[in-house]
Amino acid sequence: MASFMLSGTTASKISSQLTQLRHQMGTPALGMVLTLVVVCDESNQYDAVRAATEAAREHPSRILVVIARDPEEPNRLDAEIRLGESTPGEVILLRLYGELTKHADSVVSPLLLTDTPVVAWWPGDSPKVPAQDPIGMLAQRRIIDARAEADSVKAITGRADGYVPGDTDMAWTRLTSWRTLLAAAFDQPVGPVKKGVVEAAAGHASAPLLAAWLSERLGAPVKVADSAGPGLTAVKLSTSDGSVLITRADARVATLSRPGQPDRQVALTRRPTAELLAEELRRLDPDEIYAAAIRRIARSRKS
Repeated sequence: MASFMLSGTTASKISSQLTQLRHQMGTPALGMVLTLVVVCDESNQYDAVRAATEAAREHPSRILVVIARDPEEPNRLDAEIRLGESTPGEVILLRLYGELTKHADSVVSPLLLTDTPVVAWWPGDSPKVPAQDPIGMLAQRRIIDARAEADSVKAITGRADGYVPGDTDMAWTRLTSWRTLLAAAFDQPVGPVKKGVVEAAAGHASAPLLAAWLSERLGAPVKVADSAGPGLTAVKLSTSDGSVLITRADARVATLSRPGQPDRQVALTRRPTAELLAEELRRLDPDEIYAAAIRRIARSRKS
């Protein structure tokens, strides 16, 4: 791995140093499929960089990590360039001071790969309307995580008003395995669903999204109820033929129960952030199913 530090630098100097390092290592910047802009602070940058680097094994990327430091200090840009860190891509940590903290887009824009998509990811605090954020305006895909908010359920509800195609949420991505299993539960015909409930730890960000998705798909009311956790613990759907149940008590293995069928044990583990991020990077088109889910939540709270 090659690593190079630049203090009090500029975007043009970073680009020149990056080109020089690439030539020294004999690894020209070819084969990278996107630019991933990670907006975080020092407290979560280590985990964010590790997740982004692991995801880049599947999606070779230029990873730009934007870290706003002290806005009261004189204007300064410090950079750390990392090449060959278990990934075919590049990692550039950008630490901004002074007025630069308010103009991160002007630092990031010259460093974007040409003719490739841009994805913005906020692993911690995120703007209320990501598409109106200066960094978000540079991106085709904008990933936030409602779980990082103080009131995650309220944060999800608020996303509906400011939703723009290309927005998505890690709280939604965490539901992929649950949604796949629920779809499989209806492979065998069962009667129409009359009502349902999603049980999860109090304030769990993904629970209302799962309930909203089920309500949209099944045309039946699905509520959220608190459980002892951890995380999502059960989905219970009442049909004219009996109950369809998915229960998970240990965040690892779930039990699927259907009318007239033997119970089945299914692996349903929590997935690491890197895996969730890699999933989101596989698709850059708008996620209309997510949009429908958050809009249903917003409608239900207004009614």
